[in-house]
Amino acid sequence: MLEIEKIHHVAVICADYERSKQFYCHTLGFKLVAEYYRADRQSWKADLAINGDYQIELFSFPQPPARPTQPEACGLRHLAFRVQDLDFSVTQLTAAGVKYEAVRVDPYTGKRFTFFNDPDGLPLELYEERA
Repeated sequence: MLEIEKIHHVAVICADYERSKQFYCHTLGFKLVAEYYRADRQSWKADLAINGDYQIELFSFPQPPARPTQPEACGLRHLAFRVQDLDFSVTQLTAAGVKYEAVRVDPYTGKRFTFFNDPDGLPLELYEERA
């Protein structure tokens, strides 16, 4: 068996690189760690981190195909972020003009969560786990 320690990063392809970079950095609070233009692929790549931990690779490609369905397309269903205070987090989403689903409670853990979308419709989740 492999000895995997943790998830290193999640790669996200976006349709509008600047719009998505703004969303992930300014709306969600990721820090831009590195940014590269790959001329041979006409593609931007950004490395984004939360609390100093590298989390997301944000890619742009010319005319990427749209996600076929949401959220049950084969492949990544959604990307979840742990938060300490879900009420504060949804207040911040509201202030940024981001629409989110009604807060629900996980029937298995009793923890609260909500879903919302990035600018390309990728389903994202905020999952509350208080310390």
